[in-house]
Amino acid sequence: MSANLANLESHLATRSYVEGYTPSQADVVVFKAISSAPDASAYPHVSRWFNHIKSYTAEFDSLPGSSQAGEAFLGGAAPAAEKKEEEDDDDVDLFGSDDEEDAEAERIKAERVAAYNAKKAAKPKTVAKSVVTFEVKPWDDETDMAKLEECVRSIEMPGLVWGASKLVPIGYGIRKLQITLVVEDELVSLDELQEKVAEFDDYVQSSDVAAMQKL
Repeated sequence: MSANLANLESHLATRSYVEGYTPSQADVVVFKAISSAPDASAYPHVSRWFNHIKSYTAEFDSLPGSSQAGEAFLGGAAPAAEKKEEEDDDDVDLFGSDDEEDAEAERIKAERVAAYNAKKAAKPKTVAKSVVTFEVKPWDDETDMAKLEECVRSIEMPGLVWGASKLVPIGYGIRKLQITLVVEDELVSLDELQEKVAEFDDYVQSSDVAAMQKL
């Protein structure tokens, strides 16, 4: 049975995993239902999740949890609704049921629009942020990882804050840089960030968004 990529894309837009905050059997059952790597342009969040879960292939049998949550994304099934739509001023009927075209009706319409716009403008805007686990792989075990991290941290973008980091072994004496960052969603493009990191090609082989969680 194949996975419903459209539903999965929507689900992973604000989550790192199918269920919870670590890889589980729910991720495994969905991963196995995807026959090939998803199109990153059509399903960017699924593609990011797929590449991350792929790195756990050898550990699939030992991952915790149940596959039940993942089964909701198989075939044509849609995941249970998790959010109740909020009622807000967007539902206000600005023009009521007035069909009159006389001057008084137009004046009332204009007053309603002005009052609505003034009320919307007065509302404080919430800044959406995400915490991201970012991984950078070097060319080999001789790469200067201190210099690699220095180059990565030298990247400055509005809304980008670098956090803690560590070196994670990946085999054959090679270690990758795993670094945490906080981004303002409207200001920082992770694709653009990866392009900037790739410019340090003397040290960087590749980079990947390993996990992302909304704050």
